[in-house]
Amino acid sequence: MDNIAGRKSALVWVVHISVALLILLWLFPTVGLFVSSFRTADQIATSGWWASLGEVEQNLVLRAADPDEFRVERNGRYYVEGNLFQEGVEAEISAWGTSSRAISKYQPGDVADLKKGETITVDASGNYTWSGPENRMKGRGQRVFVTARTPPDFTFANYDKMLFDETNIEGMTKAFFNTLTVTIPATIIPIVIAAFAAYALAWMNFPGRAVLIAIIVGLLVVPLQLALIPLLKLHLSIGIGKGYLGVWLAHTGFGLPLAIYLLRNYMASLPRDIIENARVDGATDFQIFVKIILPLSFPALASFAIFQFLWTWNDLLVAKVFLIDATGETTVMTNRIVELLGTRGGNWEILATAAFVSIVIPLVVFFLMQRYLVRGLLAGSVK
Repeated sequence: MDNIAGRKSALVWVVHISVALLILLWLFPTVGLFVSSFRTADQIATSGWWASLGEVEQNLVLRAADPDEFRVERNGRYYVEGNLFQEGVEAEISAWGTSSRAISKYQPGDVADLKKGETITVDASGNYTWSGPENRMKGRGQRVFVTARTPPDFTFANYDKMLFDETNIEGMTKAFFNTLTVTIPATIIPIVIAAFAAYALAWMNFPGRAVLIAIIVGLLVVPLQLALIPLLKLHLSIGIGKGYLGVWLAHTGFGLPLAIYLLRNYMASLPRDIIENARVDGATDFQIFVKIILPLSFPALASFAIFQFLWTWNDLLVAKVFLIDATGETTVMTNRIVELLGTRGGNWEILATAAFVSIVIPLVVFFLMQRYLVRGLLAGSVK
């Protein structure tokens, strides 16, 4: 009775739920990067991106206004008054302090004794009154540590700093075009070579064909890290290291086994009658390849193009090894993002913004060509 029309088996529901879970697992990091790219550094440091739509409790370091400019005299005593938060920011302070060792020493409304006649009081809204004798009320404003609940705060400042700041724009823009310079040839070259090789292995009879296919399958399991140093030494010995040509050939070599295997399986699954009829009509192998095989193999070509484009665009290891440049003229985006972090690993808001910008192009490529992905991967699996 489980297989009657109109009812789905339990296995179908298991498959649907599994697919939904996989989609969510892939979606969460992307959404997290997108949301974090609009958050401030303080918010990222104190709460996860999933809490961005609600109020967040943060520990902030704020300063009162400079007394040299804003102090006023009343009855022989000098005062500086104002609000610790920027204009338009609404926050509720639950505790505050004047020392990093006791950031929650005072409650809103308490008066803190700063010694030598200085005092300061802060209320729950951030309004403060700082007072003292003339000889003390000068220099920078008093530092105040507050624990406050702040409303959601989204800003375009991260994108403005990364894309339009004069200190970053040259590096990021150049890194973007450098990445395109690496990715486009490193995607096209292996596809062209693999298409010719796959046709020969699928439809041309010659001695050793089975051995070549076995070798290609074996190369699929060779670790990338195992071949990096020997290949770099070879490139340096023939004079193509430390440049675009070297990284193009490296990506081509690492991508060819999968490309040939994928395309060969697809081409071998094409109807034999089409190939034989073309040969009867006098077509050469090159004409059959160009006019028949390539148009019919577009789903497989597009499928591998997606994989290769994503791999080369997001690559850091191969670029670090084969694209060595101390001046930064050939720095790719992945390496530039690492440099933006600095030596101490700060600027997480800039990292999130740069990371999201770097995945926009791969996402566009994937969604434009994803309909060919499954067709290309499943090609040759059944007859």
